[in-house]
Amino acid sequence: MINKKYLVTGMAVTMLLSACKTKDLKMDAAKAESSTDKKVVVYQVFTRLFGNKNTTNKPWGTIEENGVGKFNDFSDKALNEIKDLGVTYIWYTGVPHHALVRDYTAYGISNDDPEVVKGRAGSPYAVKDYYNVNPDLAENPANRLQEFEALIARTHKAGLKVIIDIVPNHIARKYEGKNNPDGVKDFGADDNVNVEYSRNNNFYYIPNEHFQIPDGDIPLNGEKNPMVDGSFDENPAKWTGNGSRKAKPDQNDWYETVKVNYGIRSDGSKDFPELPAGFDQKTYEEHFAYWQDKDVPDSWKKFRSIALYWTAKGVDGFRYDMAEMVPYEFWSYMNSAIKMKNPKAFLLAEVYNPNEYRNYIRLGKMDYLYDKVETYDKLKDIIRGKSSPDGLSDIQTGMTDIEHHMLHFLDNHDEQRLASPEFAGTPEKGKPLMVVSATISTSPTMVYFGQEVGEAGNEDTGFGKRSRTSIFDYVGVPNHQRWMNGGKFDGGQLSESEKSLRDFYKRLLNFSINSSALMGRFQEIQSVNRQNNSGYDASLYSYVRWSAKQKLVVIVNFSSDKTSEFELKIPSDVISKWNLKDGSYVLLDQLYLKNKTYFTVKNGEGVANIKILPSESFIFEVK
Repeated sequence: MINKKYLVTGMAVTMLLSACKTKDLKMDAAKAESSTDKKVVVYQVFTRLFGNKNTTNKPWGTIEENGVGKFNDFSDKALNEIKDLGVTYIWYTGVPHHALVRDYTAYGISNDDPEVVKGRAGSPYAVKDYYNVNPDLAENPANRLQEFEALIARTHKAGLKVIIDIVPNHIARKYEGKNNPDGVKDFGADDNVNVEYSRNNNFYYIPNEHFQIPDGDIPLNGEKNPMVDGSFDENPAKWTGNGSRKAKPDQNDWYETVKVNYGIRSDGSKDFPELPAGFDQKTYEEHFAYWQDKDVPDSWKKFRSIALYWTAKGVDGFRYDMAEMVPYEFWSYMNSAIKMKNPKAFLLAEVYNPNEYRNYIRLGKMDYLYDKVETYDKLKDIIRGKSSPDGLSDIQTGMTDIEHHMLHFLDNHDEQRLASPEFAGTPEKGKPLMVVSATISTSPTMVYFGQEVGEAGNEDTGFGKRSRTSIFDYVGVPNHQRWMNGGKFDGGQLSESEKSLRDFYKRLLNFSINSSALMGRFQEIQSVNRQNNSGYDASLYSYVRWSAKQKLVVIVNFSSDKTSEFELKIPSDVISKWNLKDGSYVLLDQLYLKNKTYFTVKNGEGVANIKILPSESFIFEVK
């Protein structure tokens, strides 16, 4: 979701690990080193934009004017190219049927009021029917679900796994479950609308008040539409998705959505069973068993049914929008049920409060959380000249016990594009950020489609504004379209610099998913090199990663205009852990397999002469 002004945005204070956590960490590290587990790479695609070949990009343009991508655009060729990029999962964003401004009444779908839809194509986070998919994405809207099921099968055939969104905190203002399975009632069907809160109500109400359209936004940029009449029939009004309790929300509220009630009373207290002490150490099986005889709010049951419905269709995991706005007890209930059906399900949550990370991982049974507030924000500050790289080490230390659970990204549908002037400024300046993001921890790495060819999100397409690729409008994505090359998916229209950039991503991601060291141990060597090393520039950052089979030295230069030459120091404790004897070793860069230097160990300490160009990175393996 957007409009996250209320979220925590600062770096969390580095936490001291308890003796218990340290013991667990050592066990986890030993397990990672001895296992065959590989690093995960998620490729996020905005599904309706991926296959769109239309380059018109008219502001507020219709499908006929601006085009739209389809499920069928993900051909075997396209999926194999994504796989070859070094990807293991595809997150198909915007699949569940959400509110949009287009007439599909011929298919039994009611029209949505533009006054409670953002843009023309609509927000993917205002879901209208969880048991079907967006009709825009189908060649034949009547067969839209079957077309998505075919895409799931093609994705699996390509050796990739499928993630889709679930948005438990809120649903579209006009939700219509016209495809509910037998026994599943619609949201709000049994609600007592005369009270603000009741435990088994699916919504919160504002009794005796009608919903009012917010001031400010002009639907469809003023285009005439029979449903634009200054009102929307909702009586009584419901709380808005971001928690606004006003019958007339603000234009900056998530006014197109209504908040779902999970048994949190109006005063914030919990009206459901809580997990007993010690459940942060319990398995998902034990969590599942705990909930079997518990009476839980109706909304819990409805969303569990939704998740299990898609799991049964072959979806391999979910990305949960604004998960921290829903209590972690619910996540324990739902995630444990998913894991009982698919123990390998990939469960990713959008959480921005570092103080709650461990609760959502250990009590909510999440596999992964966004590492936005710490690693992402830090890297963005570094490349914009607002911060020193040194603090990256503190972030890694502070999250040592959970670092595997913190998904890294530099680009997604909510954030400013990495290559935009508001972020790195150029794709090349984003390269060292990407190396750090992909190699500093055992966590999954995520890439947003178009990032690998330098997409900057320059289009002002209506409701969506430049620096982000719009999630509200029908739009073409120029750099990505050049790679798509009219459906050939061969990069035929890319410039030489764009081809080079994609080659960089392909090398980095494929190395990362095959490196045992990146699933092993981490130690920063930044501090020893920043001290008493006059040639080691403040724009540099370095660390080591290792397993029993592989030893890596990673060095990045965040400066876009300065070449650095220096003597890199590898401290004695690293040399000891690596069991290296005095002598000379080769450091061979694993990105391009052509840059190498010599690494000398003398009296138990290591040194290497390094020359690193602007925005360059090395992933040296000790040979």
